[in-house]
Amino acid sequence: MNESDLMTKYRKEMFLTAYPQKTAHLASAFSIAEIMYVLYRGGILRYRAEDPAWPDRDRFILSKGHAALAVYVMLHDIGVLSDAKMRTFCRPGDSLGGELHPLETPGVEAATGSLGHGLGFGVGCAMALKSSGSPAQVYVLVGNGELGEGVIWESVMAAHKFELDNLTVILDDNKLQKMGLTSDIMRISSWADKWEAFGWETTEVPDGHSIPALQEALSRKNSAGKPRVIIAHTVKGKGVSVMENKADWHFKMPYKKELKIFMEELGITEKELEDAKVVPDDII
Repeated sequence: MNESDLMTKYRKEMFLTAYPQKTAHLASAFSIAEIMYVLYRGGILRYRAEDPAWPDRDRFILSKGHAALAVYVMLHDIGVLSDAKMRTFCRPGDSLGGELHPLETPGVEAATGSLGHGLGFGVGCAMALKSSGSPAQVYVLVGNGELGEGVIWESVMAAHKFELDNLTVILDDNKLQKMGLTSDIMRISSWADKWEAFGWETTEVPDGHSIPALQEALSRKNSAGKPRVIIAHTVKGKGVSVMENKADWHFKMPYKKELKIFMEELGITEKELEDAKVVPDDII
């Protein structure tokens, strides 16, 4: 299976996981599929699928917690989450939530439903790991919309002050947030300039869906004493034409006409769609 087909497979699984409950931030999850793949399958993150709490694991924190589907699919892919657990998405009881929660899901480091706080948590993790002499690295994925949160910039300053060279932020710069273009709402022309002004090392990936480009950027070591931000220029809703670059898809599921397009472009059959709705009694 080539990389393009593999990414379609992941996005297809995200959709089929969310479809039965008709609720998800699909566009936000679709924009980070390649990033998640490179982190978990590209040899970037050090982890043990059989022991998600391994002390020397690298920490991955999804600060834009509403894109949880992308994390669940990767945790399923590496064997941390079972088929049965994936069927519980957004169902009552012991389920995978629409936002990440570490007490409910192995392999999840932090509850990040409230935007902006994932980076602060990551700074704390990086400080603790560095002070203990651990070789573990911390990776935090943030969205461009949440950069409007003040707590983000407090965390950015703290990371610079404490010289957290074991901390890497990945910015999913898909140019859109819930209510429109980030450039209109926050009027920031260059995120790189802003992060550099706060003392961070900055790397830009012009095509945030290029697996080789992401691999190259994430494989680099941080400079001594400096945290680093990787700005990945992505497409919100990547992979389904009616969803790409559309702000109104921030939190939306397809209607009948749009569903047909999803099925065609993700290669979903009628049987797969119907099977996704069925939850075995033992899971319920």
